Amino acid sequence: MSLVTPGIGLIFWMTLVFIVLLIILKKFAWKPILKSLKEREDKITTSLSMAKQTQEEMKQIKADNEVLLKEARGEREKILKGADEIKNQIISEAKSSAQNEADKIIENARKSIDNEKKMAIDDLKKQVAEYSLQIAEMLLNREMLDSQKEKDFLNEQVDKLHFN
Repeated sequence: MSLVTPGIGLIFWMTLVFIVLLIILKKFAWKPILKSLKEREDKITTSLSMAKQTQEEMKQIKADNEVLLKEARGEREKILKGADEIKNQIISEAKSSAQNEADKIIENARKSIDNEKKMAIDDLKKQVAEYSLQIAEMLLNREMLDSQKEKDFLNEQVDKLHFN
């Protein structure tokens, strides 16, 4: 059992070396270790506060973006309504212009048709008059051999005619 139980001298020297090691560590190592731990803690605290601040800024930016998006949608709606109004106005003006042109064309066509009709009627009257004269001349030549009969017939026909 002597292997398991240490001697007093060994315990003394181990304790002395441990205490000296603690003193050396306290003097040279604990302060830098604690300082670096404190710096790390400060960095973590700073990073957390910056993360919270960044998160708040992101929320604000998101809210601002939503407001801007709503404004942009409103502007888009206004522009689309304006474009619809302009489109309807242009269509209305085009329809009105086309209707006016169609009315003018129809009126001109009616005038042209009336003129053509009058000309055709006048031409027809002239032809009928010419044919009537030719027929009358042929009849008179055939029936009127006597000049007295001819004069009486002409006077009778002139009395019947009413000039308009």
